[in-house]
Amino acid sequence: MEEYQDYSLSGKVFRTLSEQILSGKYQKGDELREVTVGKELGVSRTPVREAFRKLELEGLVTSIPNKGTYVNGISREDVQDIYMIRSRLEGLAARLATRRITKEQIDEMEEMILLSEFYLKKGMTEQLSTLDGKFHFILYEACGSRMLKNVLTDFHRYVQMARRMSVKVENRAEKSIREHSEILSAIRDKDEDRAEKLMEEHIRHVVQNLHLEEI
Repeated sequence: MEEYQDYSLSGKVFRTLSEQILSGKYQKGDELREVTVGKELGVSRTPVREAFRKLELEGLVTSIPNKGTYVNGISREDVQDIYMIRSRLEGLAARLATRRITKEQIDEMEEMILLSEFYLKKGMTEQLSTLDGKFHFILYEACGSRMLKNVLTDFHRYVQMARRMSVKVENRAEKSIREHSEILSAIRDKDEDRAEKLMEEHIRHVVQNLHLEEI
């Protein structure tokens, strides 16, 4: 099954708005107006209207007839559910990666860890969040399952704000980098059980740091 990407105007508007909602630019209850969004993105109202429908199907907005379209955002419960599922699936991805990862992918993950250590010393949390994401995306590729990669990539999009908040929690960034190093070590050693366990714990720690209910 090939990963589908909608490159139509409405698809581009949808991707832009979903990223803005998930990154926190738009807050729960904010109204999205077709005319305003169209002007900001340089498109007519038709693709904006189509994008609103897609956003509603994703649960990111609610359209009320004769009133408007309002942002739902991602709730605390949504984030908790996503991390619960993600911990299991990323554990599986780590297990599969121990069998299928290439030397080049191992080197790339090592580079993400080294760069993270560099930016940690500089206190540059935005870069840390980006590098954290890249580390996980390399793992998704390395697991060798296109279906698993696509599901985890979608989940990653939905927790952008939580990830950015997590790296700002005192000492969390340092611990996260250390956990990445331990996960990579287990993958290098072809220790499937350890790699899976460490990855599941790594994802659960984000939930604990954000004071969500424990998985």
